[in-house]
Amino acid sequence: MDDGVLWWIVGATALATAVCAAWMLLRVVRARRALLDAGVPFRDKALFWAAVLYTVSPVDVLPDPVYLDDIGVLVLALRALHTAARGATGQKPG
Repeated sequence: MDDGVLWWIVGATALATAVCAAWMLLRVVRARRALLDAGVPFRDKALFWAAVLYTVSPVDVLPDPVYLDDIGVLVLALRALHTAARGATGQKPG
């Protein structure tokens, strides 16, 4: 495989993961409306802010061209926030 093609593949993969991480961060920030609900526990509010800080922080578990750790943290924060919001409103998880 030509080195130029390899770098295009690596660049496209890095760009795709960066776009995915940015999209997930946007979803987490939009989900902040659930934080305004008084029934959402502090633990879930703290998890939301920790996920946002981890995503924008230069300190990562994996190097920055690989955004899989950021995406994973954001997915966990979204799931916890949605579960907490459903629990606060009395809806069944599903």
